[in-house]
Amino acid sequence: MDIDRLPIEGAFVVTPRQFADSRGVFLEFFRSDVFLGAAGHSLSLAQANCSVSAKGVMRGIHFASVPPGQAKYVTCLQGSVLDVTVDIRLGSPTFGQWEAVQLDTETRRAVYLTEGLGHVFLSLQDDSTVMYLCSEGYAPGREFGIDPFDPDIGISWPDVDITLSDKDRQAPSLAEVRELGLLPDYQRCLDFVQTLA
Repeated sequence: MDIDRLPIEGAFVVTPRQFADSRGVFLEFFRSDVFLGAAGHSLSLAQANCSVSAKGVMRGIHFASVPPGQAKYVTCLQGSVLDVTVDIRLGSPTFGQWEAVQLDTETRRAVYLTEGLGHVFLSLQDDSTVMYLCSEGYAPGREFGIDPFDPDIGISWPDVDITLSDKDRQAPSLAEVRELGLLPDYQRCLDFVQTLA
């Protein structure tokens, strides 16, 4: 596995080594020792999610209050998605910045994003199947959304017809979420990650 850190602290891309023969392909999707070396702590697996999306379906920008937040290890098992990490941590040197990585069945890459970061993806093909390993389970009282088209974030989306859930379509802007006091604090996120084993 190769690890490439994204410019946003706490986010990285994992590119597995693939072994193909007449039977198909084998790869290691996740290895705890490699993850520990990259993140500095183990990934506590509390929930695994799978979504199947038609082309143009967008899910996010989603985030959770820290602590405990929700770290995610995300890959695409079928199809292709544009996976975007957004730094929404107040006080972060990369606050408001985003990084996009295409996840697909050619590279079979995965993206890790630590607690306190925002996450959104856009399905680029029908039946795109995304698997997420999550450090915490779903808790609606501490999970929030931000408008994925907020011009203050300025994500460059491909020119496709986009479908959003009602909840994501009505999500507030980054500035509105900030006004509500819901954004994670950068230093508090770093301090929380330091407590992880």
